[in-house]
Amino acid sequence: MTPSAQTAPPRGLLQVLLIAAALWAVAAVLLFLVVPGIETLPRLLTFSECVGLTMVVVAMLLRRAQHFSRFKPTWRWLLTGLIAIPAGYFIGHQIAFLLLGEPMQMVGHRAISFIPILFTILVGGFGLHYYATREQLASEAAQRAEAQRLAVESQLRLLRTQLEPHMLFNTLANVRSLVREDVGRAETMIDQLIIYLRSTLIASQTDAVALSREFAQVRAYLDIMALRMGARLSYRLSLPQMLEGVLVPPMLLQPLVENAIKHGLEPKIGGGSIDVQALLRDGFIELRVRDSGLGLAADGDMAPAGSGSTSYGLQHVRDRLRVTYGQAAELRLERRAPSGVDATIRIPG
Repeated sequence: MTPSAQTAPPRGLLQVLLIAAALWAVAAVLLFLVVPGIETLPRLLTFSECVGLTMVVVAMLLRRAQHFSRFKPTWRWLLTGLIAIPAGYFIGHQIAFLLLGEPMQMVGHRAISFIPILFTILVGGFGLHYYATREQLASEAAQRAEAQRLAVESQLRLLRTQLEPHMLFNTLANVRSLVREDVGRAETMIDQLIIYLRSTLIASQTDAVALSREFAQVRAYLDIMALRMGARLSYRLSLPQMLEGVLVPPMLLQPLVENAIKHGLEPKIGGGSIDVQALLRDGFIELRVRDSGLGLAADGDMAPAGSGSTSYGLQHVRDRLRVTYGQAAELRLERRAPSGVDATIRIPG
């Protein structure tokens, strides 16, 4: 039979047909060995393939029918088998007669015909059970993936509720002090805060954003932090024009940049730098956040030893990558010399 043929892509349908052809070829050989003299092997292979592939085609057509979608999965597969197996047997025989250049004739009227009929029912039933089981497993996997996606989305919302008020309060406190000392810098900080909050709001309402918008949000955040930290923070952003429209999950870079400042640059004596870069390499897009901060802890966390960090932001990034790209994406953390961290996100291009 066929697994979810109504939604299977062309490559999947071709795979189903190839598997069915191999299955019915094996079935023909077994029948030839079990019942010697029933037919010649080439003739038996012709009938077996015509019956099996016709059965698959009928099953595909039935699975695409809208009426079948009203039934529960078990009933859908049962009805598919009750229709496809006899239809494949009788229609497939007529197709085989045409291919062999023989006149069409009714099948099943000879005493020996019950053997291939029984064999067809057994092989067809086995294929039906196999694909029904595969469809059930695929459905359960899809449900688990959706549940995981919703859980990650919930974590993203929680992350925003944890980070944004903290940053907002600190920024407003800085604005309050700058209003009397430097009105120009206060206005600049307010402008960047507006850009940052607008970008965050847009990110919270979508599953994907363009890299240009992701970089704009990071730039606004770094502008705010540069106003707060002064000469202690310098940064550089590099986004090639050809990658500006690439869609990525929202807030991929933000946790990495925040970790670099909070755990790398703020605790460090003296100044430091952050370099955020996007590039295309070997068919993959690499998003890099490099800093010259304190570096990795002994366990590979971005937080320095004794900081008490749970690496929630890093786990959030890994979860988003896994839900969106599966095993095709990764987050790597590497130590830099003489100090600092190189965080690299690698996603399919």
